[in-house]
Amino acid sequence: MEPKYKRVVLKLSGEALAGENRFGLSEEMLNTVAHQIRKAVEMGVQVAVVVGGGNFWRGRASKSMDRATADYMGMLATCINALALQDSLESNGVPTRVQTAIEMKEIAEPYIRRRAISHLSKNIVVIFAAGTGNPFFSTDTAAALRAAEIEADVILLAKKVDAVYDDDPQVNADAKPFDKLTHMDLLNKSLGVMDSTAASLCMDNHIPIHVFSLNEQDNVIKAICGEKIGTIVE
Repeated sequence: MEPKYKRVVLKLSGEALAGENRFGLSEEMLNTVAHQIRKAVEMGVQVAVVVGGGNFWRGRASKSMDRATADYMGMLATCINALALQDSLESNGVPTRVQTAIEMKEIAEPYIRRRAISHLSKNIVVIFAAGTGNPFFSTDTAAALRAAEIEADVILLAKKVDAVYDDDPQVNADAKPFDKLTHMDLLNKSLGVMDSTAASLCMDNHIPIHVFSLNEQDNVIKAICGEKIGTIVE
């Protein structure tokens, strides 16, 4: 298989990294992701990863806590996931750097755009943690922002669901999946796959989004090679 893209941003939800556990981390899922990323790197694809933190904490779910405080806690949760994924990648022989939007120099590099691009050009995987470093912005927005900054060819949105649906497939058994959508469809139809700030940023910078399930074998590689899985937004 030949890769369709040269440089990608892989957005992993925290829930996906939890596997069947729903909370915390699944070592089996971490190894599955690391194995697929290693395959991509061996194919010559430059891989950047943005991780969510919903398997530990989701800021917007808190009803009583100050929103900014809750969001900062969520950013710290993404750092736990980033370090776990880095460990799994390096156990699989893949050189990896974690860059955080909030400085924590004892465990990771600060986010520096030129350094991130330099790492990628040397086939080092870069994991972007702590979102954008600002409250009120999701990790989806962080993925869109980093993709624009490093001039990525695509955002690979790996989720628990296998596509974008016209309704919640876990609630409505008759929900229908989409093969293709535009960024404007995401905004107008309120499909919930990505928040409006992230979708707008992708639209303005002409960044396609490929949504697919992380649970199917080798789906990351299939998406990188342009296979027709999930939903393409462009």
